[in-house]
Amino acid sequence: MSARALGLLIGFGLDRLLGDPSRGHPVAGFGTLAAATERRLYADDRAAGAAYAATLVGGAVLAGVAVETVARRRPVVRMLTTAVATWAVLGGRSLEREADAVHARLATEDLPAARAQVGRLVGRDTDSLDASEVTRAVVESVAENTSDAVVAPLVWGAVAGVPGLLGYRAANTLDAMVGHHNDRYERFGWAAARLDDLANLPGSRLTGLLVLVMRPGRTRIAWRAWRRDAPSHPSPNAGVAEATFAAALDTRLGGTNTYYGTRVEHRAVMGDGPPPGPGHIPAATRLARHVDLGAALVAAAVAYAIREVEPGRSSSPGSDRTTLDVLP
Repeated sequence: MSARALGLLIGFGLDRLLGDPSRGHPVAGFGTLAAATERRLYADDRAAGAAYAATLVGGAVLAGVAVETVARRRPVVRMLTTAVATWAVLGGRSLEREADAVHARLATEDLPAARAQVGRLVGRDTDSLDASEVTRAVVESVAENTSDAVVAPLVWGAVAGVPGLLGYRAANTLDAMVGHHNDRYERFGWAAARLDDLANLPGSRLTGLLVLVMRPGRTRIAWRAWRRDAPSHPSPNAGVAEATFAAALDTRLGGTNTYYGTRVEHRAVMGDGPPPGPGHIPAATRLARHVDLGAALVAAAVAYAIREVEPGRSSSPGSDRTTLDVLP
């Protein structure tokens, strides 16, 4: 198996076993750098926001290129750097822990604590949510972040290695920081939000397909929800994940969300089932685990299929090239 494919699988395994490091997370360091860059470049227009996004995402990609250049002729090093980068950018285990924490508080009927906990997962106002709305917020977050925090980075890692992993995570982080519909970021955050939309297109579609595969008894229902409901979602990517998760779990998502105390959004309903209940959080995390594993296997297969032969190595009969010269 190629170094890239092995690195992706090892990094995925590390995320499942360990989750995010409690201190010194590289993404947190990138966020600090992004905040400092914003202070220097901020202006209330799209051009400034585009320069901001290009500087930070381009820098992340170049860092990945530098890593792969150093490791180009060292397959073991390339495998290890891919594994570490994959572990750093994935967030599947931490997402599951956050969802489980909300579920535990709902199970003890501690609604105020559940509201506070779900606020770590979603951007909407949570202070007045009832138990069903808290559950809906968790299931929607699990669906969207399964695509954003696991499937999409694995896709980019498969096709572009460490530069793809770091570049994708940079774009996704910037969207979380500045891709908001408010007075400060409506124009400045536009480029980051659009870049994140583009970067997530392949991952969200793979997420939808994997949901169909992982729930064979509800494949036709989930496919119908994808085609019917996903286009009504304001996000071209989150709609796919939420519609297919809702149908696969036999519930419905969407509804009214409030942001910043004043902005109210009425989201289209995804799925035909009843409102989310207590069992839908563990069901969602279980489905997410299956989708995550499927994505890791697909990514490894793609990375293996598109492996490249090192330039400068002879592939003619009689050459002394070894199998370790074939790299992703």
